[in-house]
Amino acid sequence: MTSEKLLSSLTTLGVGGPARNFVQATTEAEIIAAVRVADDAGEPLLIVGGGSNLVVGDDGFDGTVLQIASHGYTANSEDTCGGASVAVQAGHDWDDFVHQSVLHAWSGLEALSGIPGATGATPVQNVGAYGADVSQTIAAVRVWDRETAAVRTFTNSELKFGYRDSMIKASTVNGSPRYVVLTVEFQLLLGRMSAPIKYAELARRLEVNVGERANSLEVRRAVLALRASKGMVLDPEDRDTYSTGSFFTNPIVPQDVADTLPADAPRFPAGGTDPNLVKLSAAWLIEQAGFAKGYGLISSDGVDDGGTNGRAALSTKHTLAITNRGSASATDVLEIARKVRDGVEGKFGISLHPEPVLVGCSL
Repeated sequence: MTSEKLLSSLTTLGVGGPARNFVQATTEAEIIAAVRVADDAGEPLLIVGGGSNLVVGDDGFDGTVLQIASHGYTANSEDTCGGASVAVQAGHDWDDFVHQSVLHAWSGLEALSGIPGATGATPVQNVGAYGADVSQTIAAVRVWDRETAAVRTFTNSELKFGYRDSMIKASTVNGSPRYVVLTVEFQLLLGRMSAPIKYAELARRLEVNVGERANSLEVRRAVLALRASKGMVLDPEDRDTYSTGSFFTNPIVPQDVADTLPADAPRFPAGGTDPNLVKLSAAWLIEQAGFAKGYGLISSDGVDDGGTNGRAALSTKHTLAITNRGSASATDVLEIARKVRDGVEGKFGISLHPEPVLVGCSL
């Protein structure tokens, strides 16, 4: 299916101008064919799944936008020793698959409930929340390699996962990847109990200790409740959910930089091989730099502190989300983002970096 389309209608943030050419592909063959047509024509190509991690500029995209809408999953094997090996189509709704995994007693994804978007995007960003990320359960990713014009399969180690990062993301430029995800294969344990709970807030909600397990369905319910309380579960009636989720990643800094912060500043292990690195809380830095929940909204005394006349603002529930209050442009969203980024850097000397992909725009 080919037509002109506004990118604002394809993203959870609801901003973005027109695509010069729009194609929706529902099968692997259609995905590959659409990519080959664009590449053979020398056409710029933007890949869109659920649009939950994308900020597109107001001028739109002067090329082909391919929305991957393939659907379904297949359990290739399921036994008590190896667990379940499940291949998921790239366009399949992520939260639907997480829900299905819980219902099938496939353990390991329950803490990733409620994250919007398509399954094919999860390995690109190494999507994570509440102490879990997909690198812990992905066995392999099948892709179309645009450089060699061939289907390839990458194993977990070949994907070079990092914090909100992967080899696929590193080879993507302005939303146009070298590797177009076709299917994602997960290796999941069998059982009704969750993976060990690693996040203190979630452990408290479940009334378990960090490191203990809980019933997977109860974990899913708790995560959905926590995400909803922060405006991180899509709700057409709630403008706080019209966002890309967390707009900034938690900064990872050397220990001596972390030591310059007040003692009560949250600090977490950064993971990886360098013990000198520390992960900080972007939300804490934003709040301490003077940006409260709802920053950018017009106050009761008529003050417009964000400079967007209230069209874009930080969520009233969580300072990490920049929201479209109903008529925001990409320019409005980026205005809020720049003020927050510059304010944090001015107060703490720490740079915040955007988590969503910025296409046709920049900070």
